[in-house]
Amino acid sequence: MGLYERYLAFRIRRHDGDPPDHIALVITERDLLERGAYETLTDFFEWAVEYASQVTVYVSVLDAAAVPALQRELERIDAPRPVAVRGPEDKARADAPIRIGIGLGGKHEFTSAVRTLAERVDEGELDPAAIDDEDVEDHLVFPSEPDLVIKTGAERLSDFMIWQSVYSELYFTDVNWRDFRKRDFLRAVLEYCNRSRRFGR
Repeated sequence: MGLYERYLAFRIRRHDGDPPDHIALVITERDLLERGAYETLTDFFEWAVEYASQVTVYVSVLDAAAVPALQRELERIDAPRPVAVRGPEDKARADAPIRIGIGLGGKHEFTSAVRTLAERVDEGELDPAAIDDEDVEDHLVFPSEPDLVIKTGAERLSDFMIWQSVYSELYFTDVNWRDFRKRDFLRAVLEYCNRSRRFGR
């Protein structure tokens, strides 16, 4: 770790605010086509687990035909903790410490959860008047709420985790994924520590 990275890490350690326990990252399929992109992702996992118990990565996809190849590559990625990879048609919950979504938009995920709840109501398993937030969350592929969402390359988010990230802190950096370094990650964590979270209040 370079001198500047050590300085940032020191400031985070000495900060009164807690670092994020769940960190999410939004990148694109094009980012993963860049030379060294998967190595950067492996590094990112190493950096993130120093602070967070959960890490979620979303890869936004324009070409659905690219999903199977991306999924194969990401299922083989070297990571410091177990990884769960989910594609656009997956409904199984991602409960591993590191979770990766490929082209699974938040609208699709939420619609699938509502459809499952409607089926349970139709089958008499569930009273519609009793449905609450927890019932919806129980049927999401990515159930937990990220504290910090990092988006590289532009100030624009996809619709990933639209339910879960409603109170998340968003951090945009104009650094492209191919140039993303530990100092950029630490800046995001430090910025999170500096913010006063209101959780919609």
